[in-house]
Parts: sequence; structure tokens; C-alpha cells
Amino acid sequence: MIFSTLEHILTHISFSVVSIVITIHFLTLLVDEVVGLDDSSEKGMIVTFFCITGLLVTRWIYSGHFPLSDLYESLIFLSWGFSLIHMISYFKKRKNDLSAITAPSAIFTQGFATSGLLTKMHQSAILAPALQSQWLMMHVSMMVLGYAALLCGSLLSVALLVITFRKVIKIIGKNNNLLNQSFSFGEIQYMNERSNVLLNTYFLSSKNYYRYQLTQQLDRWSYRIISLGFIFLTIGILSGAVWANEAWGSYWNWDPKETWAFITWTVFAIFLHIRTNKNVEGVNSAIVASMGFLIIWICYFGVNLLGIGLHSYGSFTLTSN
Repeated sequence: MIFSTLEHILTHISFSVVSIVITIHFLTLLVDEVVGLDDSSEKGMIVTFFCITGLLVTRWIYSGHFPLSDLYESLIFLSWGFSLIHMISYFKKRKNDLSAITAPSAIFTQGFATSGLLTKMHQSAILAPALQSQWLMMHVSMMVLGYAALLCGSLLSVALLVITFRKVIKIIGKNNNLLNQSFSFGEIQYMNERSNVLLNTYFLSSKNYYRYQLTQQLDRWSYRIISLGFIFLTIGILSGAVWANEAWGSYWNWDPKETWAFITWTVFAIFLHIRTNKNVEGVNSAIVASMGFLIIWICYFGVNLLGIGLHSYGSFTLTSN
């Protein structure tokens, strides 16, 4: 009873704090002059990390097994993974640019986990026979941490694409406005020369230089985080294959979860291959990572909706009133 109450308290505290953190981020976007808001948001994410850590440890002690046996526990662990990525980047640089990605991701996953859809999973239950193995911690934790890192890296790539294509659309729009107007040949030549000067000035402006630095930083962070997530995903798939051989007598069964995990691994392997090619622009790899963002959710969450296959123990049913 004490552990259950403590678990509920930590759940609500972490959810409330990360909600406040997101509110602070919106305020900093609107009002840059407010002093101390950035520090408050960082402290809030630190509190969230320790609350989720305490929640997982409490559930571990209360249930007697590592808390990764169902969708609810894996969502809480995924939220913890987002918070962990935030903490690592913060203590490495003392200035965190990933909070705009990690904070909403943490509140989304934790908010869904604590919603009424997964009420039946909130209470810890006895492990299914297939999960009563020492491979549970190794396999599932690596997979979920891999999902967390790959999702963060993919969102950074999406942000890179948004910034890049907004710039392209603005330039095309300016050129179309010039072409739609009727001028004499001399006026057109004059306007073209003036347009070239303006465009060159635009590209050399401080605003555009800041945008260039931002896209380079997003590309660099995306590559690093996706590389880390790819390592976790690879370890998770390999450990899962060994576990499958012990439990079912086969390393690979082309289960829906296994198939989509392999598709996810292939997509991000393509991303890393493209990213290591110096002659290819970062936009191309960002497009692949953006596709990977959708594939991860299909692998992690979409397959659970089906409730079929050897991994059906992670599925859930919608509660009806």
C-alpha cells in the first residue's frame, strides 16, 4: 500500500513538473527578457528525472521484477529515457538546446501512460512465463532506450527540415513576386541585378548566419543521438534474438514486432550510411530520419494495437465505460 501510494505521488509530481517546464519554454519564446526562466526549466527537468527514477525503483521493489513487463511500464521507462538524454546533454554543456525536444516528449509519453486508456496496467501483475528471464532487463531496456534516442534524433531532423524548407520557400516566393510583375527589359535587368545583390546580402546577413549555425547544430546533434540510439537498438535486437532462441527455439521468427524492429534498424542504418558521405547534404539524411520517426512509432506502439504475434503480452485493450 505504501509503495503504491508513493508511486502515484511520484507520477503526479513528475507529470506536473514537466508540464510547468513546457509552460516555461513557451514563456521564454514569447518573452526573452525574463531572467531565470531557463534555469527554472532545467531544474524542473532534473526534478522530473529523479521523480521518474524513484517511480521506477518503487515499482521494481513493489512488483519484484524489472518494470518493463507491459506497455504502461515501458512508456514510463521511455519517458525516463527522454529525461536521461536531457540530463546527459545538460551536464555535458551546462546549456541544453534539446529541452524543446525532450520535455514535450517526456510529457507526451508519461501523459499517455497515466491516462485512462492504460488504467488496467497501472497495477503491477505477475510476470508472464515468457518474461520470466534474466534477458528481460537487457533486451527491453536497450530497445526502449534505443527508441528514446532515435525519436529525439528524428525530431531534431524534422526541425532541420522545417527550418531549411522555410528558407527555400521564402526565396522562391520572392523570386515569383519579381517574375509576376511586368517591366521593360531594362527594368527587368536592373531588378535582377538588384535582386542578386539583395539575395547575396540576405545570405550573408547575421540572421541567415544564425540559421546556418542552427541547422548545422541540429544536424550534428541528430547524428550523434541517432548513432547512440542505433547502438542501443542493435544490442536490443541481438539480445532479443538470443532470448528468443532460449524461449522459442529460434533466433528469428518474423513476428510483427521483430519485422518492424528490423525495418527500423534498416532505415537508421541507411541514415548513418548517408550521413557519413561528405558529398551528400544533411537534408537527405534528415528526410530518412523523419521517415524513421514514423516507423519507430509503428514498431513500438502500432504493433501493440494489433495484439497479435509472440510479443502480444505488450498489447492493451481500450477501456470502455
